[in-house]
Amino acid sequence: MPTLPLAERCLRLLHIEDSDLDHQLILAQLQRAGLRFEVTRLDTLPDIEAALDRTWDAVISDYNLPGFSGLVVLDMIKQRQLVLPFVLVSGEIGEDTAVAAMRTGASDYLLKNNLARLAPALLHAIESCEAQLARQEADRELLKSKQQLHELAGHLQTSVEMERAAIAREIHDDVGGSLTALKFDLAWIARHSKDEDVQQRVQSALETVTSAIESSQRIMHNLRPAILEQGLLAAVQWLAARFERRTGIATSVRHVGDQFQLPAGVPLVAYRCAQEALTNVSKHAGATRVEVELSMEGGVLTLEIKDNGHGIAPGDLSKARSFGIRGLRERAATVGGWVDLSSGLHGTALILSVPLRGVIGDFEFDEDGEPLSVGTGHDPSSWGAL
Repeated sequence: MPTLPLAERCLRLLHIEDSDLDHQLILAQLQRAGLRFEVTRLDTLPDIEAALDRTWDAVISDYNLPGFSGLVVLDMIKQRQLVLPFVLVSGEIGEDTAVAAMRTGASDYLLKNNLARLAPALLHAIESCEAQLARQEADRELLKSKQQLHELAGHLQTSVEMERAAIAREIHDDVGGSLTALKFDLAWIARHSKDEDVQQRVQSALETVTSAIESSQRIMHNLRPAILEQGLLAAVQWLAARFERRTGIATSVRHVGDQFQLPAGVPLVAYRCAQEALTNVSKHAGATRVEVELSMEGGVLTLEIKDNGHGIAPGDLSKARSFGIRGLRERAATVGGWVDLSSGLHGTALILSVPLRGVIGDFEFDEDGEPLSVGTGHDPSSWGAL
């Protein structure tokens, strides 16, 4: 974008005019205003069309020209999607035509017998177009920044899941293996010792080790849901049953459509979404019933978690450190999906939607969302070899 003030810049102007006298009047008016400029005058459509390939600060055009009108030039500018100031100058233009020209995209219009406003109108038109270009550039930068943030969020989510998987494997291999071996040793001592005090100590130690093994299994499930190996539906059913036992909130799971293997990452995103939604229900909703529906129809995976609680206040989601729903939306975006949230007097519904058409990762789907082929890429939702 130009950095010099308009009054100090040499403006590149395209003048569409067939009368040399009128052209000289325009030049005199601009010189009288103290503007610096370079002007090219044209009056044929082929020359004008070729000239529009070059860079101009503004176009000043007569309305009546041999074989065409100034609005034809304006249409050419619009078809090329150029953000270019266009000032219409004529001696015969009517008010209706002038209004139509402004609606079509002209920056301003003037009469040839009153050119005193030409310089201010031209400068204002250039400033407006440059402001529009600046907004467009800012929008592009904002979109680019948002895309980079989405990519960063996806990378962080993947990194977190991989780190969770590594920790889960270490717990399974090291802690779990050691606790199991210790349990075997304690059982051997219990079988070979006749001392009653030793037997009591061994039984107490066995209970402690059994509790530690259960705790390690629970931690592993939280870090990396191995149940996903049985499919998303089985994982959601297991999660709902566990939630109902822990909270006492009646939870039902309904499935619609056929099951098939999902693209890499999608099962884990859906599972984490359900996990976060159920956690929010237990903490904030005050609900007595939760309904979970998993649908794979029309080429879209849909997961809905609905409760009968007191809903969410309008300001809760806009809190500065309210990252739950925002985190789910970022997670859903990593697989091309989105999260919708609705809340009212009769509860809250959270819906995750993931389109399965086209190619996602190494998986290819047809127009109905049916898998055509299964790739061999990394699936962050898989448990891995433990």
